[in-house]
Amino acid sequence: MTAQKWTERLADLNITLPQVAAPVAAYVPAVQVGNQVWTSGQLPFVDGALPAEGKVGADVDADSAYQLARTAVLNAIAAVDALVGVDNITRVVKIVGFVSSAPDFTGQPAVINGASELVEEIFGKSGKHARSAVGVAVLPLNAPVEVELIVEVASGQ
Repeated sequence: MTAQKWTERLADLNITLPQVAAPVAAYVPAVQVGNQVWTSGQLPFVDGALPAEGKVGADVDADSAYQLARTAVLNAIAAVDALVGVDNITRVVKIVGFVSSAPDFTGQPAVINGASELVEEIFGKSGKHARSAVGVAVLPLNAPVEVELIVEVASGQ
């Protein structure tokens, strides 16, 4: 699939990108450096609110956290779209996922698969990416997950 078809692919998947989440501190949602766009960490906001809070493995189950990671990566894609347009993405380079984890929870990779699998579903071979899935003690606003995205964009964007 060519880079010019991502909006069509999103429509085929019945996915509408959300509005870009307002920053909760002193940063911007995404910045472009050369032919890459790096997003700030995106929380799983839906219409400006977190649908769940707390630690995965205690307050939030892993299946729910997987869905929250999907939501967070959609927010990251929306930030890229607002900056350069989703159709200008040529490759997903890396996803970094943070999981607010109960002390004995070790399923961070499975949670962040929510983000990775959605990116691959949308972008196909161009969505294959490097990744980190990190367990942390707490995230901003007591969010269960946070996702960062790095993408390559077409020259001149």
